[in-house]
Amino acid sequence: MTRRSVVIGAGHYLPKRIVENAEFEQTLDTTDEWIRSRSGIERRHFAAEGETTSHMATKAAQAALDMAGYAADDVDAIVVATSTPDLTFPSAATMVQAQLGMTKGFAFDVQAVCAGFVYALSNANALIASGQADRVLVIGAETFSRIMDWEDRSTCVLFGDGAGALLLEATPSEGTNADRGILATDLNSDGRHKDLLYVDGGVSTGTTGYLRMQGNQVFRHAVEKLASTANTALGRADLTSDDVDWIVPHQANIRIIQGTAKKMGLPMDRVVVTVQDHGNTSAASIPLALSVANARGQIKQGDLVVTEAIGGGLAWGAVVLRW
Repeated sequence: MTRRSVVIGAGHYLPKRIVENAEFEQTLDTTDEWIRSRSGIERRHFAAEGETTSHMATKAAQAALDMAGYAADDVDAIVVATSTPDLTFPSAATMVQAQLGMTKGFAFDVQAVCAGFVYALSNANALIASGQADRVLVIGAETFSRIMDWEDRSTCVLFGDGAGALLLEATPSEGTNADRGILATDLNSDGRHKDLLYVDGGVSTGTTGYLRMQGNQVFRHAVEKLASTANTALGRADLTSDDVDWIVPHQANIRIIQGTAKKMGLPMDRVVVTVQDHGNTSAASIPLALSVANARGQIKQGDLVVTEAIGGGLAWGAVVLRW
């Protein structure tokens, strides 16, 4: 028998404040049409004053626990993917642990920017496969509105805040690609491309800094690398794109999403798209999309799902799982 990491709960949280594209027209040389045509984004959510990454992560995690019918102390570990933790340390994950009232187990953060949730899922899967944990909360949460340069129209209109969570449980399985749960993962990075997407702050500068991005260069890398990592992960599970029911991609840009689907030979009606309502929520975007798609009945138990993402680093990867 094989221990598989099976999704038994999903949840998400979005701040109450919704920012439509038209709001940016008041302060920037931009338009709703310009933003939509280049990104597919129509609106995004921004965290309220005092609303933090750990707060949103806790809300999403509690929703996943409620769906599964478990309490916080039924969980062995928490893995939070974020690039915008409340503090430099301790980890946002330990803050979530405390806010949930979880008094056992362990918690830690993963930082791979927009690819963070894929990295976190892979780490959580390894914990379960090795027997170190039986149930793991995997959370993606971001407050990117706090690292935006509001004078840079090429970046500040693209990002939003929010959180999504999955609860994974170790489940005995046959060890075939017909099993439910995580079937394969693929992770990659190439630090030579650091300057394409980064924040110009940190302990070396003594400032929080702002997000900086060479959008055209990131786009050029994204479609090729996302399709490649998705197909690699599928190959490790002895599957192909023909077997895929849903792609749930990182929600960064509709043109990247469309280009990746085309390169994989999949129609857009098999792609979960939420970028129009959330913008780019970085590590939160995949779990947000998974939770939304699950809630509206789009993804059903037994469906084969591929998630893929690319972010600063550059870091990219994919996970193949059966819902």
